Amino acid sequence: MNASAARKTAVVTGAGSGIGRSVALTLAAAGWSVALAGRREETLAETAELAGPDASVLVVRTDVTSPDEVAALFTAVRDRFGRLDLLFNNAGTFGPGGVAVEDLAYEAWRHVVDTNLNGAFLCAQAAFRQMKEQVPQGGRIINNGSISAHVPRPNSVAYTATKHAMTGLTKSLSLDGRPYRIAVGQIDIGNAATDMTSAMTSGVRQANGSLSVEPVMDAADVARTVLHMAELPLEANVQFATVLATAMPYIGRG
Repeated sequence: MNASAARKTAVVTGAGSGIGRSVALTLAAAGWSVALAGRREETLAETAELAGPDASVLVVRTDVTSPDEVAALFTAVRDRFGRLDLLFNNAGTFGPGGVAVEDLAYEAWRHVVDTNLNGAFLCAQAAFRQMKEQVPQGGRIINNGSISAHVPRPNSVAYTATKHAMTGLTKSLSLDGRPYRIAVGQIDIGNAATDMTSAMTSGVRQANGSLSVEPVMDAADVARTVLHMAELPLEANVQFATVLATAMPYIGRG
């Protein structure tokens, strides 16, 4: 058996930037083979380069809203690595920021739902099929829920609705995966420092209408938590984990 065959294999969606990139690099550094999926091949290539020459990575340009492209992603993973041990279901978009409910275009709503919810379902479904059929059977799916799976920010109806739906997806997959040794959990993240949260350092809208600067944390802190969840034996599962910047206005009244 060669060294790459002995590695566990992960698929990370949204691997070209932010949390996805950090998780992919952390998994690769820990000895995992990692399939990097995302819409922009150039940023995926950057992630692969950052992983270093000794890393076992596969770049697969993928639009998670396309059933055909998702199917092609998991076929490529099976052909290259032989099995799948982990899906980190991370691809997502916030959508247009600061748009009131009554002004949100249906096309914008649909884009967020297609990416955050339908894309997560398509990837989970493909991973579920492969994990059920492979020998030895089983694997793990970790969904990126966000703390918006619990409470909304102002003017975030599409993003918040999809992240609440992600919790239902996680619970259903977790239940349905039991007979096949498929463990499914969710990580809810608050204010990891990425391009998506860059506005935190200049001020973001609060529930009372004010603008406040919010603290952020390093995305590497999230990645270490995902690695811990990923490397548990399949007999153990972190069902839900919340990782957030300690002083962000989330608990209590801010």
